[in-house]
Amino acid sequence: MKWISTVLSVLIIISCIVGSAGLPVRAIDNEDVVEGLVDEFCKDTKCSSVSVAVFDEGEVNCYGDVAGLYQIGSMTKAFTGLAIHKLMSEGKLAPDSTVSELINGFTAYYDSKPYEITVEQLLKQTSGYNNSESLYPSADMDMSLQDWALSISGKELQSAPGGKYAYSNVNFNLLGAIIEKVTGQSYKDYMENEILTPLGLTNTFVSINQNSKRIISGSRLGYRIIFSYEIPVAEGRIPAGYFYSNAEDMVRWMQIWLGTADIPEEYRELVATVKEHLTNEGDYYSGWEVFADGVIGHSGGTPNYSSRMVFEETSNAGVCVLTNLNVAASTDSLCNSIFGEVTGGSKAGIATDVWTIFDIIFSVVSVTGVILAASAFRIKKRNVLLILGIAVTVLVIAICTVMPLVFGAGLRDIMIVWAPISFAGGLMLLAADILIIGIRFWVLKERCGSRKDRLKASL
Repeated sequence: MKWISTVLSVLIIISCIVGSAGLPVRAIDNEDVVEGLVDEFCKDTKCSSVSVAVFDEGEVNCYGDVAGLYQIGSMTKAFTGLAIHKLMSEGKLAPDSTVSELINGFTAYYDSKPYEITVEQLLKQTSGYNNSESLYPSADMDMSLQDWALSISGKELQSAPGGKYAYSNVNFNLLGAIIEKVTGQSYKDYMENEILTPLGLTNTFVSINQNSKRIISGSRLGYRIIFSYEIPVAEGRIPAGYFYSNAEDMVRWMQIWLGTADIPEEYRELVATVKEHLTNEGDYYSGWEVFADGVIGHSGGTPNYSSRMVFEETSNAGVCVLTNLNVAASTDSLCNSIFGEVTGGSKAGIATDVWTIFDIIFSVVSVTGVILAASAFRIKKRNVLLILGIAVTVLVIAICTVMPLVFGAGLRDIMIVWAPISFAGGLMLLAADILIIGIRFWVLKERCGSRKDRLKASL
């Protein structure tokens, strides 16, 4: 049974390490650096579409499909945050306004005691919520933002509001619900009328016709092959992570935050106000993070897309990468490496994403499952079948237990929505092995019993 423990330990270690940082492969130093990095990224991830926007001291360069639309994932949060700041500048909100004041009937508890959560805490990701789907489920397709907000109401927080930082989509979806309550408009209408249009972001969309020819289709990995993968977008999830945009608009979005875009003075002041909270490495505020050397940015990931943007005022440079595959660590490293080339900073190279690792692992598991099923029919010793059946059963139970703990989501969501197709395939093959081994064990037992009966009868 030691091999089961060893396999599980390796899976957990790889998940934790790769999921948080990625595994550096190698730095790339080609004559055409950006295209070389993109080619390497596509080779490692199997991703079929990558668009890159580079802004370097006034010069713009784009690679890939400039007009193609991608989901930008959690980069959406910065748009929601800017809308909140606009409302605060107009006196319709305050940093210390509470969610319960703004959304009637909303409550939150910590240590079984009622707590107030402020707008400022939502913007800073210090509300007490975390990103666990099992604790705080995202909106279903038939839920409005207000429906979802009330479904979260009354749930126990994981820390006292205002204290511990914990990244959570809950915070920005609640901000989206607050926008609706304060303005009396839908989130979509307000964002389009008061943020996207005034800023000249004509290729950025709150929601979109799924049949649009400009959409770059999302994809999903499985057995080292890319499959087209589209999922519907629930209204109650959009403020935290489901805008669509393209490389062209992402360049303008970078310029807006670098202060080089021509925008109304009112919005220039809003951007400056947000950036006042982004001074030290590790700061998080209004949909932006501060990294080393004053670099500001954010990543995005949905089940079928991933993205990242980073920019820095001193060098007046920024990079955005949009991809149509959920490989967040690899996308982050691609963006960081290109930015390093542009600014003369760190060139860490392409990283291997956790889902790429799991696709390789469970591709092997799937092959092993097929071999195991075929071998079971040849095994004639019941004790061998018993040990094998117990071992595979323990392994399946362990995987089904460990995966939700590692990824903070239910097993069903991991299998059907997030993980490579090979994960579900491998798990089902192992389950089939258990059934086949059980049937084979029963057949051998019956045969043995029949032989004993015949032997008794002959005596």
